[in-house]
Amino acid sequence: MPPPQSSQTDSSPSVPERPTLEGLEQKWGAVWERDGVYRFDRSAPRERVYSIDTPPPTVSGSLHVGHVFSYTHTDTIARYQRMRGKEVFYPIGWDDNGLPTERRVQNHFGVRCDPSVLYDPAFQPPSEVSEKEPVSVSRPNFVELCLQLTETDEQAFEALWRTLGLSVDWSMTYTTIGPLARRVSQRSFLGLLQRGGAYQLEAPTLWDVDFQTAVAQAELEDRERQGAMHRVRFSPADAGDGASGARALIETTRPELIPACVALLAHPDDERQRGLVGKDVLTPLFGTRVPVLTHPLVEPEKGTGLVMVCTFGDLTDVTWWRELSLPVRSVLAPDGRLADVPWGTPGWESEDLPRARESYEQLRGRSINQARKRIVELLEQSGELVGEPTPVTRAVKFFEKGERPVEIVTSRQWFIRTIEHREELIARGRELKWHPPYMRARYEDWVNGLTGDWCVSRQRFFGVPFPLWYPIDADGNVLYDQPIAALEADLPVDPSTDVPDGYDPSQRGQPGGFAGDPDIMDTWATSSLTPQIAGQAGEDDELFRLVFPMDVRPQAHDIIRTWLFSTVLRSHLDYDELPWATAAISGWVLDPDRKKMSKSKGNVVTPMHLLQEHGADAARYWAASGRPGTDTAFDPQQMKVGRRLAVKLLNASKFALADLPPEGELSHPLDRALIARLAAVVVDATQSFEDYDYARALERSETFFWWFCDFYLELVKGRRYDPDPAVSASVSRALRLSLSAFQRLLAPFLPFVTEEVWSWWQQGSVHRASWPDAGELSAVAATAADANEREREDGALEIAADVLREVRKAKSQAQVKMRAPVSRVVVHDTAERLSALALGEGDLLEAGTIERIETAEAEEFAVEVELAEETTVE
Repeated sequence: MPPPQSSQTDSSPSVPERPTLEGLEQKWGAVWERDGVYRFDRSAPRERVYSIDTPPPTVSGSLHVGHVFSYTHTDTIARYQRMRGKEVFYPIGWDDNGLPTERRVQNHFGVRCDPSVLYDPAFQPPSEVSEKEPVSVSRPNFVELCLQLTETDEQAFEALWRTLGLSVDWSMTYTTIGPLARRVSQRSFLGLLQRGGAYQLEAPTLWDVDFQTAVAQAELEDRERQGAMHRVRFSPADAGDGASGARALIETTRPELIPACVALLAHPDDERQRGLVGKDVLTPLFGTRVPVLTHPLVEPEKGTGLVMVCTFGDLTDVTWWRELSLPVRSVLAPDGRLADVPWGTPGWESEDLPRARESYEQLRGRSINQARKRIVELLEQSGELVGEPTPVTRAVKFFEKGERPVEIVTSRQWFIRTIEHREELIARGRELKWHPPYMRARYEDWVNGLTGDWCVSRQRFFGVPFPLWYPIDADGNVLYDQPIAALEADLPVDPSTDVPDGYDPSQRGQPGGFAGDPDIMDTWATSSLTPQIAGQAGEDDELFRLVFPMDVRPQAHDIIRTWLFSTVLRSHLDYDELPWATAAISGWVLDPDRKKMSKSKGNVVTPMHLLQEHGADAARYWAASGRPGTDTAFDPQQMKVGRRLAVKLLNASKFALADLPPEGELSHPLDRALIARLAAVVVDATQSFEDYDYARALERSETFFWWFCDFYLELVKGRRYDPDPAVSASVSRALRLSLSAFQRLLAPFLPFVTEEVWSWWQQGSVHRASWPDAGELSAVAATAADANEREREDGALEIAADVLREVRKAKSQAQVKMRAPVSRVVVHDTAERLSALALGEGDLLEAGTIERIETAEAEEFAVEVELAEETTVE
């Protein structure tokens, strides 16, 4: 784009007779793709590269307006940086692994994955889907169906993003389950394993009983649930303790976990429990001897002051178990039922073994709720339930995609060391630039609240496998402490089908052979590497050095604890630096009841029909009006406002460009004042974008554009059409300068209509044009005036617009046409303002069809309007 002071354009602008918004998305989308307008040029030097770690949307169903909202925010930043001369690295990915995809595949094809089934290369899904009798398929067959369904979804997602006008480089699209992502994920994991940053352990693990998989702390959410509090008596274990034993009362909402009890705890300062601490008690129904100990986390004001420690009822149990070195007595099976346990063996002793076995037989195999109901009946019968259960409402932890509360089971899982890096991660968060700044507190609260290392293994099928096998000894025992790592040259690998170096397929599962790791990585363990995947770490070192660390991570505030945190952690562990310089945080889209829109709540609005009804630019306008980090209500009315803005830009551009006289020097005071004001708007919009406040940049640009249309264009119509070139040349120059600036200021928000009007008179794409330069505009506006005179000229523009507004108001109240003649206008104002009015009086007389303007000094602004006698009612 030529500099504003030259204002060179096409010699003969081609302005349509009836410009329209219809069809602009298809027209310009095709041109952008054909011309590679948004293609990343990797020949650019590093200092000119602006790289974006774009969120890969989850491919599970359909996108909703919440996606349009946040992805538009990112796109406005990308477009601004491109116009600032940066080569923007802006890829997009699809997050297509994980539970949502598996569930869709199961329901869509009527299958379930069974790793014991052999791969069938000719497998075809059943023609009729049966939810009750799904067809069992091998893991490779199941993965193929997942890929088939996600590919279809991805095509629909891409069509929507293209319609919305995202300026991503479609040639750099990736998927989180593709070969590139698998190689990057597996390579990073092997590096962590080699450096001791990853480890495997059989330990208490958060577990979803429906999906039968481990989940991470970051994937939990609290939900209010009704329950009951039960007061239960524990009896003294030794003779002579009867008096104190009578006071061994606990209150619990989880009586079904009494057989898993390993201790009772009191607060160290609780005088009521002095006679109990240090002694043993027996669990009701099962007669297991457990100690009464103390711990400062016990809240003495709650219940009886004694709490039951079970392995494991909640995360606090895990803390107590670990810190007090308590034994493990686990009763929950992975399916959420009470497992068969070996009463009478070490760890399962009882003072009354027959009773323990008989009582547990009443619970074995039952679901948690069934076991809870039955054990309450048994406690009532035995007299060990004290009083009636009390109804309570409590916050219960759920896996965010689950339907039953999470449990804690003991299982073998892979972990990434996290807790030991807590202080370093806090420091990383403070090194990061946050927009808005207060979002950093959410990150720090999460890091400070971590209770354990990150469990990254999942017992599912569609995801990135751990690139490991384990030797099997001669007795058939799997040696988990001797993992066999895949060779880097062989990545990606699938241990369920591939064979480790030095073995052959016949040795799978055999004594002296090997076993593949059956688990996959948590979806966040892959998504935490999106900068490395997009930048092709370990694949294309030149590209990676060019784009990493990236400039910005845009995302919503609810996944600061998951995606943002985990990406910071992985970059810190692998590279000892931040993955990006800036975090730009978006808010949620709320429904009319001010609740977050989400597919799980069933309150989402799908966007395609909105794009078709209002146009992509209108939808983008609504999205970009949402403040950074602020939740915003869905408002179709705002889209109508955006569409009016786009239509106004069409019409204003047509007015300014059609039959535009030759331009000359910016000689008129009002023209110079306009360009000076425009320069100030450019300053504000530029600073707002630099602060990632796209909403402020839009608000400032839009407000001045409407003022420009409502007042300046009306004021200069007379000079615009004056046959004397000496009169029209100045306004012609002002119109070209201002129109060029407005089209570029609005281009990040309204890419289709701005490209359309730009094409009428400029070469190339507006989205590759330079961002308006406030200094150049100011220089043009100041060519014929010193500072004092510029201030007077600005005052002239302001008061001329104020008077014109009052004249229009008078005509509107009188219900006459806007071109109706006015015989006399009396302007009351300060001497300074009235003096300035003289500079714009000629334009004002013409614009208001005014015969005579009179002035009178006053402290407050007022206008008297006398319509001509022959004026007729409209």
